[in-house]
Amino acid sequence: MKSEKIVQKNIPKIEFKVCFDDGDLQLHIIEDLISQTDRFLVLLPSKVQILFSLSGPVTFIFSPHYRRNLAQNHAFVIYQPEGELQIQLQAEKDIPLIHLSIRLDKLHQLFSPHPLVQSAPIFDPQNAQHKFYEELEISGELHIVLKQLEQKIRLEPANRLYFQAKTLEILSLLYAEKQTNAEYCPFLKNELTVRKIKDAKSILLEQFKHPPTIPELAKSVQLNEYQLKAGFKEIYGQGPYHYLMSYKMEMARRLLSEQNLQVKQVAHEMGYTNISHFIEAFKKQFGITPKKLLMSK
Repeated sequence: MKSEKIVQKNIPKIEFKVCFDDGDLQLHIIEDLISQTDRFLVLLPSKVQILFSLSGPVTFIFSPHYRRNLAQNHAFVIYQPEGELQIQLQAEKDIPLIHLSIRLDKLHQLFSPHPLVQSAPIFDPQNAQHKFYEELEISGELHIVLKQLEQKIRLEPANRLYFQAKTLEILSLLYAEKQTNAEYCPFLKNELTVRKIKDAKSILLEQFKHPPTIPELAKSVQLNEYQLKAGFKEIYGQGPYHYLMSYKMEMARRLLSEQNLQVKQVAHEMGYTNISHFIEAFKKQFGITPKKLLMSK
């Protein structure tokens, strides 16, 4: 007779905020971990569970004899085909966890036309029959999207369409971009082109206060403008200008939140001579003005 895992009934469950739920795909955010150490995160079978930690390490306690640490800016991908999984979570501070849950077959359907993605372990047909655990490092592009999502949840309500779009964007960056961020990208035919696109990104970030124009940037890495813009989007999910804006606004948000700088100081640090232009760009990115962000702390 097969041995079965004993599952506790009527256990106290971790409380979370539901952002999006269509049955096959859910997006939650878990907060107040310190006050919920005696509660359990219950993961249902036959779904791929992805948990992201952006603000610090979290310990996942699977049993009295087995635990794993999730490092900051990393994600756990957990899949269990049979039986629910009950996990306790421990952290040294109230670290928010973003939790995405999706049926395995739906995940496969989303990426089935993309043959390059199939090399990711979660797409291996053998893993559909077995427990599967994987720890992934969160890319810079994915980190920006997750931070945007986290900020949106805390500051104001967002509609269902917004969360649905962000959920699909997270999956795309986690899997599709993971494969395209290499010389095998269908558009980027050779390693030299990939290196030039990465050089262009480095130039943008080094000169973020006074970045070069697209023609100047293309010339500096010896690509034409179309190659630069299309290649940049293939690798980083955004064109050069939008990527730089996301980078600058996320940096600005961190300076406001973590270093207690004034709006004028942060605008100057981001290379803005007109503070109203900075405020407008910040609000467009996060849906809130810098001043309101400071007041919400």
